[in-house]
Amino acid sequence: MISPWFASPFDFITHLPGPDRDALLALGRANSLSKGAEVFHAGGSGENVYLLEDGRVKIYHHSTGGREIIQWFCFPGEIFGVAEVSRIGPRGVCARACADSNVIAIDHRAFRAFLRERPDTALLVIDVLASRLRVLGDMLIDLSADDVHGRLMKLLVRLGARYGKRRGAQLVLDIPLTHQEIADMIGTSRQTATTELGRLRREGVLRIEKHCIHIEDPGLRRSLLAEHDAGAPHASARGE
Repeated sequence: MISPWFASPFDFITHLPGPDRDALLALGRANSLSKGAEVFHAGGSGENVYLLEDGRVKIYHHSTGGREIIQWFCFPGEIFGVAEVSRIGPRGVCARACADSNVIAIDHRAFRAFLRERPDTALLVIDVLASRLRVLGDMLIDLSADDVHGRLMKLLVRLGARYGKRRGAQLVLDIPLTHQEIADMIGTSRQTATTELGRLRREGVLRIEKHCIHIEDPGLRRSLLAEHDAGAPHASARGE
């Protein structure tokens, strides 16, 4: 079984109680971002919490060698930039739009006051933070214990559980990824990631069309489809 924190991306906005959702959205200000625009950077002020209305945002940091390490992607309905809410301080990570996106920025003081009055929403925020902490913990273990091939296979499992979409008997990872982004998620170079992906294609594990990964290995596909179907009632509003 796949760990429960690899469920579909959590649509925080949709899961809010109706009155809470309306009240929270009223606190924010909308911002339109072009692809590649920075939302915030490591070391910057953590004065806002963000809700993603549409588009895609990546959360990442830089290694000591300057390489990007992607921690996760945010999709419509998700909340991010929450880690600094409990104590205002500099950001520990960066956030950048991977596509044209619309975000809602909420001042941290207003957000904290909101959570004090709305315990159900506060519990949802705790769920989000706990899930992401577990994901980061698993990523750290993978980086320290596995070679590149092992890290790539585990990434496929994580992506399949979080972003897998059934198309008949097929499973497609419904998230377009470049080879560089894959490399950034497993802590290697683009060239090495491309080599390993080519190896998996030759072995019949996957194929790639328009930057989307199709799982071809029957055993892996059956396992991920079973997890996908088991989690279907809880899938996000994106239809996953």
